[in-house]
Amino acid sequence: MKKASLLFIFLSVLVITFAQSEDASAKRKTIPQVNIKDVYGNVFSTTDISNDGKPIIIDFWATWCSPCKRELNAIADVYDDWVKETGVKLYAISVDNARSTLNVKPYVDGKGWEYTVLLDQNSDFMRAMGVPLVPMTFVVNGKGEIVWSHSTFAEGGEFTIIDIVRKVIKGEEIK
Repeated sequence: MKKASLLFIFLSVLVITFAQSEDASAKRKTIPQVNIKDVYGNVFSTTDISNDGKPIIIDFWATWCSPCKRELNAIADVYDDWVKETGVKLYAISVDNARSTLNVKPYVDGKGWEYTVLLDQNSDFMRAMGVPLVPMTFVVNGKGEIVWSHSTFAEGGEFTIIDIVRKVIKGEEIK
């Protein structure tokens, strides 16, 4: 009798836990509020990440991360076309520490990136977004909901990102 009762309790807890996780996953995650800085040292609240109801790309990167730089440089080559086609806006969030942050603005200026570049020196935003490693890319819909994420970068990966943005615009389900 004790084994049956324990089994019943275990299964009940399992069902309740599963039901709660299903409810939680039905709600899309939004961008958490964290104060970081722009490349000029001004405080920037991540709740100000917006794009007038159009899709947003948030890309976590660092100057010491070769795949990160390859990804953002590859996007830079097609970014103007993306903006014209979809209206997407990219926020490049550097997770360089206090020492290497000094390299961010000169690197960005040298590459001519047209992105909004922000500094997350203490990795507070990185942790709040659940980023395990860089590069990590998120696509956010016009309602501010995170609809897609991906870590690492492989050549041609930028085309996957714009395909996701196009699906977001069309209201298609993202898998």
